[in-house]
Amino acid sequence: MKKISILLIAIALVAALSGCGAPKQSFVSIASGGTGGTYYPLAGAMATIWNEGVKGMNATAQATGASVANVNLLREGKADVIMVQNDIAYYAVNGLELFKDKAFPELKGMAILYPETCQLITLANSGINSVAGLKGKKVAVGAAGSGVEANARQIMEAAGVTYADIQVQYLSFNEAASNLKDGNIDAAFLTAGHPTAAVQDISATKDIRVVKIDDAVVAKLQSTYPFYTKTVIPANTYKGVDADTQTVAVQAMLAVSASLDAATVEKMLQTMFSAAGTERLTAAHAKAGAMIKLENAQAGMSLPLHPGAEKFYGKK
Repeated sequence: MKKISILLIAIALVAALSGCGAPKQSFVSIASGGTGGTYYPLAGAMATIWNEGVKGMNATAQATGASVANVNLLREGKADVIMVQNDIAYYAVNGLELFKDKAFPELKGMAILYPETCQLITLANSGINSVAGLKGKKVAVGAAGSGVEANARQIMEAAGVTYADIQVQYLSFNEAASNLKDGNIDAAFLTAGHPTAAVQDISATKDIRVVKIDDAVVAKLQSTYPFYTKTVIPANTYKGVDADTQTVAVQAMLAVSASLDAATVEKMLQTMFSAAGTERLTAAHAKAGAMIKLENAQAGMSLPLHPGAEKFYGKK
């Protein structure tokens, strides 16, 4: 009996030791975006990276309604890692804008990924050359309650334009592209990594203009909303747009719940930012994947870091 007891204790010790440092959560759902966007292929690549690099993990990417939907999925326990714009994350953790009175303090930052460019698109013959030029026009501002809609409203506000000054059209990317081509609207706001497929679709048949957001508007915008960064859409990104265009961007990022195991988060970051991990991300989406770099992983972070992320970055 004594030998059996000793054997059982030994087995228990071996099991305990072998579990040290292993992730406590085997199944990880990554909430991304639509299948035609940038988030989804990157989430698929992340799932592969983590399945290969994190012992015992079974990660899968799920197509979703993107940022706002993803925050709600995480809150409801229907996702473990989410892709989200840093401005939406800021609203969620602080209970602002579309999350007014619905703060999600358990939302924690994992990594900044790449810029999501705020693009104001019009036809070349529209006569709209600035944000202020939108007054009196039919303007697509994104789906009602979306991150794009918040971007549009804030950018116009910085230029002295309110919804009362325009004819507001709540349209998705594809709806905005179709309506702009058909002449039903005068301009459209889109927030996505550039080049954006919806804008490429418009420029394939129509001459377009990407409206510049000038320094004064950028400065006023940033004074109220510090998560915006100045960026430039290079010449020839879109057909017929042969000059650089200054605009602003928010950042795509990864966020998790505070309840996710710290060792798991640390290991996920280690594998994602490994040479093999970054190579796989670039293969999944050449432009966005190439911008996902360790040196940029905290630039524009709008959330308190998850303890596992703090530990990972603290070693770098």
